[in-house]
Amino acid sequence: MSFWEKIKSSLRRFMVGRNGPDELSFAILIFALVLLLVSSFFASWVLNLLGLASYVWIIFRIFSRNIEKRSAENRKYLQLRATFKTKCSQAFVRLKNIRKYKYFKCPECHTLLRLPRKVGEVTVTCGKCRHSFKQKA
Repeated sequence: MSFWEKIKSSLRRFMVGRNGPDELSFAILIFALVLLLVSSFFASWVLNLLGLASYVWIIFRIFSRNIEKRSAENRKYLQLRATFKTKCSQAFVRLKNIRKYKYFKCPECHTLLRLPRKVGEVTVTCGKCRHSFKQKA
């Protein structure tokens, strides 16, 4: 067994039962890199300290043996990221179609609705709460 194979096998044994890197760890790593890059331009010790604290947090998450808790944190992060991504893509579609449709919210449940432009005043029924109201497009 070569030297590098011994190192690999010892690292594998060390990481058994530990969390390892996940999506949240990579996101924190990118956040820390951006903080340290910005702190190098502005010479801010606060940003530098936050970047280094983020690195410590990454190391803690990777070497943690509490896999359930780290997995729950990662699931919550993935859920927030998916929600943010969906909202951004919907906002982009609304911006792209702003000339075709008028967007507004239901006064009862605040669901986002749309009407084609230039149809005049119509009675709208919300698809979610079935509330009817008049809206001018």
